[in-house]
Amino acid sequence: MPKGSDLFVAALENEGVDRIFGVPGEENLDLVESLRTSKIQLILTRHEQAAAFMAATHGRLTGKPGVCLATLGPGALNFSTGAAYAHLGAMPMILITGQKPIMSAKQARFQIVDIVASMKPLTKMTRQIASAASIPSIVREAFRVSMEERPGPVHLELPEDVAGEELADAPVIPIHPIERAVAAPAALDRAIEAIKAAKRPLVMVGAAGNRPKLIEPLSSFITRTGLPFFNTQMGKGAVTGGSNRYVGTAALSEGDYVHEAVEAADLIISIGHDTVEKPPFLMRTDGGPQVIHIGYQSANVEQVFHPDLEVIGDIGTTVQALAERLDGQLSLDPHMLELRERILGRINDRADEDRFPVTPQRLVHDVRKVMPDDGVVCLDNGMYKIWFARNYRTHAANTLLLDNALATMGAGLPSAMMAAMIYPERHVMAVCGDGGFMMNSQEMETAVRLGLNLVVVILNDSAYGMIRWKQAVDGFPDYGMSFGNPDFVRYAEAYGAKGTRVTAVEDLIPALEAAFEGGGVHLVEVPIDYSENTRVLVEELRNRNPSVECA
Repeated sequence: MPKGSDLFVAALENEGVDRIFGVPGEENLDLVESLRTSKIQLILTRHEQAAAFMAATHGRLTGKPGVCLATLGPGALNFSTGAAYAHLGAMPMILITGQKPIMSAKQARFQIVDIVASMKPLTKMTRQIASAASIPSIVREAFRVSMEERPGPVHLELPEDVAGEELADAPVIPIHPIERAVAAPAALDRAIEAIKAAKRPLVMVGAAGNRPKLIEPLSSFITRTGLPFFNTQMGKGAVTGGSNRYVGTAALSEGDYVHEAVEAADLIISIGHDTVEKPPFLMRTDGGPQVIHIGYQSANVEQVFHPDLEVIGDIGTTVQALAERLDGQLSLDPHMLELRERILGRINDRADEDRFPVTPQRLVHDVRKVMPDDGVVCLDNGMYKIWFARNYRTHAANTLLLDNALATMGAGLPSAMMAAMIYPERHVMAVCGDGGFMMNSQEMETAVRLGLNLVVVILNDSAYGMIRWKQAVDGFPDYGMSFGNPDFVRYAEAYGAKGTRVTAVEDLIPALEAAFEGGGVHLVEVPIDYSENTRVLVEELRNRNPSVECA
């Protein structure tokens, strides 16, 4: 007779799950046994946080929830950062945790924490499964909620006695297609009228515009209308950066080169902006451009973002309708395209600097030169993220993965591991600061065990560089941000990976090329110097706007 855990696994298979990432405990053993005889691969990680980052990245890249598994108490609590990462980043994910039996308490309160309550603010839905018979409906609902706009994580707690409960076979619930509502005709009419009336319209693509199914309609919209566009950090790659309408990426909130185009625009068509991101521009009540919000849901009204018009509905359908009605109808100010050339030219300044340790501009330039158009670069969080967001040109969708929502350290390596599993034929690179890398560096063993082809670039400045920069910008003395590091080459070799240390700027490209050619997991340590470049960046920003906050 089947058990609750068998039914749970059958429900996961019904949803198309082929991998689960995690660290099981004794409360999961029935589930582990059911997985053993299933089509689903259980992938052990060395920490639950990494499992959650991998599952979230699966959701981000495929649009279908990734799944991760942990035991009760400490294991479940280690999911917290990954849950928040997916929740703020709108990545569909299912988190499964175990629990002591709920019909008896032979171990009293040992290891018991109210995980359902702790997950409530971090997820779209959290639920304890109280009977095996309810498993098919709860799992189906979990996947529906996780994928529904706005996507995000859902948590399910499967107690030990429910997993082991025997029952007559209960059928899984079939998946049915769910169509999203489309925008109201009146809203489309108002948007068309505003776009046609504008002299210098500018498109902004945000995080919710960067969904796997939106690549074609968004790219077609830009091509057919001829409108210039820029993107937020998490909107980067939704429309190819190689387009001759790409103006840049808003890596900062104000005062950067791309904001010259924002200031020149009289209308911003904001597609999928999610205010969980650090603001790409600061909207003014008076004197600034009019803003149209195109989204699946109404915009959150914030101090720095309060759109004048909204077009709410399926984004793909909306931009297709706009493209059909605007195709050949717009007469654009040539000044915006001239401004585009000047902006892109200026952000490439100093890309060939030959100083060593390597500067951020040179790093981005050399990585772009090594990576093919479909190569995937996954960033951890640190000072270098600003330079990749500003300077790295994407030529295909979802080829620069960064987090500008929770912006947690430690996610770069696990997200790159997931990308390498989804795209085994592509070049995949993780770029991590030394601080962020060491937060989940134990997953090097996981990557080696899985036989991944992955290049991990470690930027070594022996400090928490981003906070050190902010400390300097705010006028505080340098204190409390420096640390020591292991020998990263030997560290990689201890896990069975390969290691290389770059000792001259001209060796960076050959080292990266050799790492990809050699295959397997290869760590490349690159000493980096932010000091001169951060000083120049601060001076540039303050010269253009003395009151600018370097956020």
